Amino acid sequence: AYLDENEQMVVNSSTQHPSETQTIVSEVLGVPFSAVTVQSLRMGGGFGGKETQANHFAAVAALGAVLTGRPVRCRLSRHLDMRLTGKRHPFQAHYTVGFSSAGLLEGLKLELYSDGGWSLELSEAILGRALFHSDNCYYIPNMDVSGRVCKTHVTSHTAFRGFGGPQGMVAIEEILDRVARALNLKPERVRELNFYSDDGSVETLEQRTTHYGQPIEEVRVQRIWNELLETGEFERRRLEVEFFNLEHPYLRRGIALTPVKFGISFTATQFNQAGALVLIFQDGSVQVNHGGTEMGQGLHTKMLQIAAQALGIPLESVRIMPTRTDKVPNTSATAASSGADLNGAAVKDACDTLLERLQVVAAGMFEPSVHARDVRFSSGLVTALGREQAFGFAQVVKAAYMQRVQLSSAGFYRTPDIFFNKNTGKGVPFRYFSWGAAISEVEVDTLTGMWTLKRADILHDCGNSLNPFIDRGQVEGRFIQGMGWLTMEELVWDDIGRLRTYAPSTYKIPTLADVPVQFNVSLLPRADENKVVYGSKAVGEPPLMLGISVREAIRDAVASTYSRANPDGVLLASPATPEAILNALERLKSFELSAEQQAVPAD
Repeated sequence: AYLDENEQMVVNSSTQHPSETQTIVSEVLGVPFSAVTVQSLRMGGGFGGKETQANHFAAVAALGAVLTGRPVRCRLSRHLDMRLTGKRHPFQAHYTVGFSSAGLLEGLKLELYSDGGWSLELSEAILGRALFHSDNCYYIPNMDVSGRVCKTHVTSHTAFRGFGGPQGMVAIEEILDRVARALNLKPERVRELNFYSDDGSVETLEQRTTHYGQPIEEVRVQRIWNELLETGEFERRRLEVEFFNLEHPYLRRGIALTPVKFGISFTATQFNQAGALVLIFQDGSVQVNHGGTEMGQGLHTKMLQIAAQALGIPLESVRIMPTRTDKVPNTSATAASSGADLNGAAVKDACDTLLERLQVVAAGMFEPSVHARDVRFSSGLVTALGREQAFGFAQVVKAAYMQRVQLSSAGFYRTPDIFFNKNTGKGVPFRYFSWGAAISEVEVDTLTGMWTLKRADILHDCGNSLNPFIDRGQVEGRFIQGMGWLTMEELVWDDIGRLRTYAPSTYKIPTLADVPVQFNVSLLPRADENKVVYGSKAVGEPPLMLGISVREAIRDAVASTYSRANPDGVLLASPATPEAILNALERLKSFELSAEQQAVPAD
């Protein structure tokens, strides 16, 4: 942070929400928002944790710059970062479920308890999204969900990819697995039985309406499920797993198929807006400013693509500028998987305005002149329907300048048709849903609790992907991140609330060795979403929940070790560390021995 020659406070921050950082810094310094400029050039990852928690350190640097009159940098060591900053909210679920003998859910009462840490921060919103996603892909006719944030003595927990959605989904997947094992049914059969209806008729409207009253316009889970069953060779592999387990007393394999439905939009309606500023220069080159932040997810690349496609020019003619509050003010956080949807629509809005102006100019350049609506911009050339004559984009831009036509435009977008009433618990909080499914196959050493992910097959709905290479990479990375959360990333706190697992030696994250031996990732074809820019869909958060399939596959392997089914299911802790796996095996062993003793007739 530093004061420039105009006494303007300039803060370079690794933040997902420059406008909120601007707000906090201005309040700490006691100056108007306009006296603070926040720039986010890029982040080395964000994942939600830099939505709010970068603000404290930006304020410290800014205050130091004012007090010393010199530039100040604030940077935490890795150990201090781990101990000070918030983590994903731990959850505990209490439930009562009713179901038929076939495995069809008939009613669910679910209470979620969230560990918010010592202050509230984003905990209420995170709990809300967990409640929204506690149905996942399943229609439950009688559903009562509620939650409570618990104040504890650990660091204040914050946003992390999924923002409560993963916790809600883990709860319902746990419940379905227990229902399946209580009925001695395959978990994947019970899951499929309870899907929302994909029949678009009026008669099935209730069977495709969520517990918060939002009708699902297009249910894609059954299509994804069926395609993945075939491409992932699930039935054949299920039989192979069962045969393997008969032959190996200490090594056990498990396989699981789990789906994902994730709502896209901020659940706080006011955040569903974005701005952009697009500038065209006389040589035909273009600068794009938008309110989104780049944290490695490829947002800037997608904005380049949207601008280039909208203006009909080559990608190399477009340049993305650093995200700054003095270029695009009052921005929302780059979060809720909506960065490309919101900012992309704002960029396209600005480009469309510029294109309309240029079409009028270009129409008069043809001899004889043509109607503006007949002018086409493509690959850097400007043509007209029925004419052989063509101009370069830069020629039209220069002509527009000579005619004093404005060559800059501010774009804006707000998500339409969304609302939610907190008092009634009903509304349409999401613009659309993202869908996916994953098959995971694991091998567990029952003597040590160690496991290997043998194969993972994923089919995910990205709509008409803006960039399939980026989106495929996002799906792969998010799956591994979700797997790490549910199987190895264990946080241990001492009695006075201090984090003890803050170093690489004590906090295990996935490495190259944990990637599936066989990793097959596909994007759902023919999946345009007409509500979003160029038919694309969000991909930031939804694939993380595909990692649930790994934990369920481990549970499946553990369940195969003993012949008697425990009516309480396989009690596997999360994260499913080797210790947790051994504890689950020990509980099953105890149940088996107890059942055998009860079965022995008295003398």
